[in-house]
Amino acid sequence: MLKIYNSLTNKKETFTPIEENKIRLYVCGMTVYDYCHLGHARVLVAFDVVVRYLRARGYEVTYVRNITDIDDKIIQRANEKGENFKHLTERYIDAMHADEKALGVQPPDHEPKATDNIGQIIAMIHTLIEKGYAYQGKSGDVYYDVSKFADYGKLSGRNLDDLRAGERIAVNEDKDDPLDFVLWKMAKPGEPYWESPWGNGRPGWHIECSAMSTSILGNNFDIHGGGHDLQFPHHENEIAQSEACTGEHFANYWMHNGFIRIDEEKMSKSLNNFFTIRDVLKDFKAEEIRYFMLTSQYRSPLNYSTEQLQAAGAALDRLYTAMRGLSLNAEAPANTDYEARFVNAMDDDFNTPEALAVLFDLARDINRARQADNQAEAESLAALLKKLATQLGLLEGDIESWFQGSADDGLSNEQIEALIQQRIAAKAAKDWASADKIRDELKQQGITLEDKGSETSWRRD
Repeated sequence: MLKIYNSLTNKKETFTPIEENKIRLYVCGMTVYDYCHLGHARVLVAFDVVVRYLRARGYEVTYVRNITDIDDKIIQRANEKGENFKHLTERYIDAMHADEKALGVQPPDHEPKATDNIGQIIAMIHTLIEKGYAYQGKSGDVYYDVSKFADYGKLSGRNLDDLRAGERIAVNEDKDDPLDFVLWKMAKPGEPYWESPWGNGRPGWHIECSAMSTSILGNNFDIHGGGHDLQFPHHENEIAQSEACTGEHFANYWMHNGFIRIDEEKMSKSLNNFFTIRDVLKDFKAEEIRYFMLTSQYRSPLNYSTEQLQAAGAALDRLYTAMRGLSLNAEAPANTDYEARFVNAMDDDFNTPEALAVLFDLARDINRARQADNQAEAESLAALLKKLATQLGLLEGDIESWFQGSADDGLSNEQIEALIQQRIAAKAAKDWASADKIRDELKQQGITLEDKGSETSWRRD
């Protein structure tokens, strides 16, 4: 049975969908004012794996991941660059999609943007004011009154008295309470705005997600996800405003992925200690980044280092090597111990490290079958390896392309193949010196040859 660690109850719970075999999932996406970094990659990959696995388990999943395309940081960056905020956000949305595709992340079913949902946002704020949960300050900004929501703090385990006593809160005479948060923000001169009953302005960050999630998935849906840093105040505020507005329970299960850390600090733009996905892709393959993300269970912190990514590459080498030279068209065996262990691992709150261990056991037994000249068993197990790995978004590429890569500044694939043919001809003529010379020359160029019988394969080191 599938179990998910629910941040709302702080324990693993057996997952029960609202509708049988159907799952509605919302994940907080990116604020698009810069390129995505590895912290964003973890959100993308973690929930991509969740969706892939749920679908493999037979669930019909509706996956929504939003885009925040208007906020203070976006306006500031657009002003710094001297461009329209829409041009800025569209450029970074395109970049995000390119990064997502590189990492093998499948697109969500819905990708709503805040600026396309202003009508729903205004309607939700209007309802909150009518119900007495929100008010307009002297400045014109509209605030949510946290004191009116009895369950405020149920996700983060905080209460209002503790927050007032322990948190550093900037004094704002416009608010009734320092903890109240903005729902609608009046536009300053020169800023983008939308018309509303309270004046020209733009939505606050928290209300965007409430409006977008409920408008697509309904007032009550199965799973809400996002980074651990969003648990408070963003997700706490989402619950407060959504449940106050609709009168219904918001999300049944809350999932929060852990941080990527550098030198024991969270990777973030605010700390200026981040690596963008595209920068890391200059030195490492996308699948190496993805594999690295899966070496730790999604809730756990993950320490970034080049050594970790190099280890990911070596691990993928082992898996691809096990399949190399085998037909993958064989039928995967059913009801195997491998698959049962894989399912048990993933059913245990998506335990990807344990699932990866199953893949390596499969690779080991594929190699044993090959050594025993049992081609049929090797190909059957290889088909199973690929089937299970696909649920993690791994081993989906062409096997030879994994080893041979791109030429960059070295020999092209065609040049390498031509030298291999010269070596084969030299060996046929028993010109061992020439054959060895070609092998050595290729080795100096970072090309390793692997002879198996009469066939030669190669890889870039």
